[in-house]
Amino acid sequence: MGIKPNHSKYLRSHRYEGLIFLIVFFGIFGSVGHQMGVANMLNTIMNTAWSLLMNTVFYIMGVTVLSGALGKLMIEFGVVRLLEKVLSPFMRPIFNLPGVASLASLMTFFSDNPAVLSLSNDYNFNKYFRKYELLSLTNFGTAFGMGLIVMTFMTGLGYFAPALTGLLGAAAGAVVATRLMQYFIKDHLPKEEQEPEGGQSENIRFQSHGSLFLRLLNAVLDGGKQGVSLGLAIIPGVLVLSTFIMLFTYGPKDVHLGYKGLAYEGVPVLPKIGSYFQWLFRPLFGFNSPELIAFPITSLGAVGAALSLVKDFMAKNIITGNEIAVFTGMGMCWSGFLSTHAAMLDALGYRQFTSKSIIAQTSGGIIAGIVAHYAYLMFSSLGCV
Repeated sequence: MGIKPNHSKYLRSHRYEGLIFLIVFFGIFGSVGHQMGVANMLNTIMNTAWSLLMNTVFYIMGVTVLSGALGKLMIEFGVVRLLEKVLSPFMRPIFNLPGVASLASLMTFFSDNPAVLSLSNDYNFNKYFRKYELLSLTNFGTAFGMGLIVMTFMTGLGYFAPALTGLLGAAAGAVVATRLMQYFIKDHLPKEEQEPEGGQSENIRFQSHGSLFLRLLNAVLDGGKQGVSLGLAIIPGVLVLSTFIMLFTYGPKDVHLGYKGLAYEGVPVLPKIGSYFQWLFRPLFGFNSPELIAFPITSLGAVGAALSLVKDFMAKNIITGNEIAVFTGMGMCWSGFLSTHAAMLDALGYRQFTSKSIIAQTSGGIIAGIVAHYAYLMFSSLGCV
């Protein structure tokens, strides 16, 4: 039997993909290995991954376990419900979303972006939304994803006020990302899907059953367990993305001795690229070092991986409260959306809107950084940070 035409075309396209991949792969690592030495490059990659695992991942995991337990306690004992009541009146005028949407931001703030999916698929929740509003929750929820973890991490480093300023930037980014997504997709949906059914949000229940002590114990243990799962989930992003980014961020530890295969060595490509755009990054974000673009680039794929860069920036003394505010705003607003938005929209049955969602979220993250920067400058002039 001969090969069917479509199957033959499929095999031919995959051969081209394989060839292109090999050219790009060996082109990148061949040029790095040529400059560093192949043995030094491999040792640097392994040593960097090991250092990130031992010194950063387990620290972040500790943060996720504690913040997971805290978040679960706040959900269990009605704090999230209370915050929802406070925030609900602001949803329609600011985000063009019904009041119950505030629950989505709180759920993702205390956990991660995909938490919004469980709400979006709950009839008692989604009946309040027009279809384009419901789909824009992908952007709205992402803008606050892992917020508690990011803020706890930054606060643990001694930057509470800048982190709080970054939260303001993330909120501004959420407005832009959410409304842009609604604008992009509204006219692409049937008219019959434009009206919500309405109802009462009190039907959504998050409390467990049992005595007060048992609920307290279960909330702490379940929240901590979710924190462990999240901590484990960020390991690939931290080790792969951060190692790759750092390989193109820093040069040799000692320029006189050259490369020794030590952790965090590499070929400083990103700073060189950043230096060409420093005229733009300085007024927008207040970045005084081109190396700092590594954080927003990494947070596109995984904010947990981006957090692993902060301690090294601190060791090099190239960040201040302003950078922490910008990192917090952009990190929260993007929170690894490139790795989640396609899956989230696919789960909702609207994968065709992925590109529009990515454009909207990218715009929101940039706005988040700009607002965080200028808010920090304003608060600094007032002596508030």
